[in-house]
Amino acid sequence: MCFFDSPIGRCEAVREMVLLDETQMECAHEHGCPPGRQCPLEGCFATMSGVSEAMAEQVAEGAARAAMSKAGCMKAREVTLA
Repeated sequence: MCFFDSPIGRCEAVREMVLLDETQMECAHEHGCPPGRQCPLEGCFATMSGVSEAMAEQVAEGAARAAMSKAGCMKAREVTLA
């Protein structure tokens, strides 16, 4: 049996269940909300991210490596197709 012990709520803007243990900005980024959208769950989110500063740096480094790798693959494809 599995227990999911995180607060969730239904967001009518994206018509999905969203986790409320993250910040509103993290949720907006995760669900692709445009800047300025009025959030129907405003005030329900955590005020501080649960990700530590060290973990945030690791996540950012991983994302940067993935983006560079993807860019390198695209460049290689352009050279191959030219």
